[in-house]
Amino acid sequence: MVLHVGHDVPVLLSHDDVAPLDVQGCDGQSPFVIVCDHAGRLIPRSRGSLGLSEGQLASHIAWDVGAAGVAQRLGTALDAYTVCQRYSRLVIDCNRPLDAADSIVARSERTSIPGNQDVASGEAAERAQQIFHPYHDEIQRTLDQRAAEGRPTVLVAMHSFTPVFLDVARPWHVGVLYRRDSRVAKPLLRALRYEGDLVVGDNEPYAASDVTDYSIVHHGERRGLPHVEIEIRQDLIADARGQDAWAKRLARLLPGTIRNIPTPAQPYLNPR
Repeated sequence: MVLHVGHDVPVLLSHDDVAPLDVQGCDGQSPFVIVCDHAGRLIPRSRGSLGLSEGQLASHIAWDVGAAGVAQRLGTALDAYTVCQRYSRLVIDCNRPLDAADSIVARSERTSIPGNQDVASGEAAERAQQIFHPYHDEIQRTLDQRAAEGRPTVLVAMHSFTPVFLDVARPWHVGVLYRRDSRVAKPLLRALRYEGDLVVGDNEPYAASDVTDYSIVHHGERRGLPHVEIEIRQDLIADARGQDAWAKRLARLLPGTIRNIPTPAQPYLNPR
């Protein structure tokens, strides 16, 4: 029997599905809070495979390959609160505003997503209710609690990018993304470039914006919290060895980026 929630929309997550987020380091003493929006590639049982093959669901269109491994290892190394979203961004993208055109994608790169064609408003709302909101509510709850306790907080959003996109090779090993607030990004860019063995992108291969980045805008800029979004090339972190290496590198570099960090008088609420 298929359960429904109004307007004939099947219940998205059942008791057979795992919780939408994974949290570690709840008692961590670090100023860093690490989030991973595209950590997993799970699809709710009620939605089958969205019409995709296992190979497609294992590819970069479904998740940020290796990002969760780096985020969790980095969280352990820094003694930081870390939250990872377990469901595929093909179900709903937790790093997009809900009104963004690609909140639920019908096509990713050259792959059509059969289960996302003509998604009704009730279905979209159910995906947001069951996956998007629990993830961001947990982040917001944690940030509210830290603010109430007077604890300093630096938000780090961990992502990864495919080495080749639409047949174009990407030369960067790592990208540092930011919007209006570069208090963490600029020192991190300098630190990564000083390593001497990296091609580092400044808002490359993506540029952060209000319509393509939800986490650092909503939880970072609008709160006035120092923040940065890090993109690592997926072939460098596809296995545990690469994830360990990058987590150690970032654990070594990130603390230095927040020394003597300037504090804004108010949150970054105004558009450019």
